[in-house]
Amino acid sequence: MTFMKDVRFVGCSLDDLKHFPAGARREAGFELSNVQAGLQPSDWKLMNTVGAGAVEIRIKDAAGICRVIYVARFEEAIYVLHAFQKKTRKTRKADIELAKARYKALVEKRKRK
Repeated sequence: MTFMKDVRFVGCSLDDLKHFPAGARREAGFELSNVQAGLQPSDWKLMNTVGAGAVEIRIKDAAGICRVIYVARFEEAIYVLHAFQKKTRKTRKADIELAKARYKALVEKRKRK
């Protein structure tokens, strides 16, 4: 039996993911379930600018481009830091900064436990 890590959403990342187009939302769920099972997403990129071990799931849907930034390096769970839709090729600095701030807050919270 394979142990599946919990998926925990940081900030409003779950609400943001719920606003994805239906196809992209389904694909994000599929990719996160693969990560839970210890597999890699089908299209991903390391996001070390966000924090050590941060990964961006890249989803291209007929309705647009969506991204999910998560970190899975902690034993207890996979943390979804940010989910957003892109309008341009380049990721907005505000999206990266938000994910980075949530990563930093998560690390600090884990230290206090």
